[in-house]
Amino acid sequence: MAKLPSKREETLGGYIVHGIPFPIETDPDSLAFLKKMAPIQIEQDYAITYLHSYAQDSPWFAGLTQKRLLASQDPSGSYTYANPRGHDMYSGEETNWIDITERQANIHAFTVCHFGSEEFLPETPFILALIGFEGVDTLLLTRIMGLDPMEAKLDWIGMEVQPQFLRNSKLKPTDVYFVPKA
Repeated sequence: MAKLPSKREETLGGYIVHGIPFPIETDPDSLAFLKKMAPIQIEQDYAITYLHSYAQDSPWFAGLTQKRLLASQDPSGSYTYANPRGHDMYSGEETNWIDITERQANIHAFTVCHFGSEEFLPETPFILALIGFEGVDTLLLTRIMGLDPMEAKLDWIGMEVQPQFLRNSKLKPTDVYFVPKA
């Protein structure tokens, strides 16, 4: 018969504990200060595996991994969305995927971002633009590379651009960006 341990082994387990004052005296009144005590804080590493899904937008991201830019088109073909959309906003019907990678694309509007989220802050300033595509009814919000953000010009509006893709997809909307057409 295996011998069971008589007590559990104790380890620090990665915890850092802050602020645990406790009186040494045994006088009951010495415990009154505990009502005014600051909360105990425990510092520890925390890791979680987060599983999320692109759901009905998954084909759009799969297209980016293959250097293809897809759009969503309503079943009648009368309205096309530049960004992924599973259902037509007017009829509610499921949309069809179409490839717009080779379509003419132009800068519709742009801004120079001098501040960004934590992920983009090191890259500031950068150019964020709305891109219009031939035969597509909505615009795609994306980044423009290959232009100097410190030399922004209104002449850029209408400039023909083409998509470029990250070599190693991160399965993010930033896997595609645009550059001036050569």
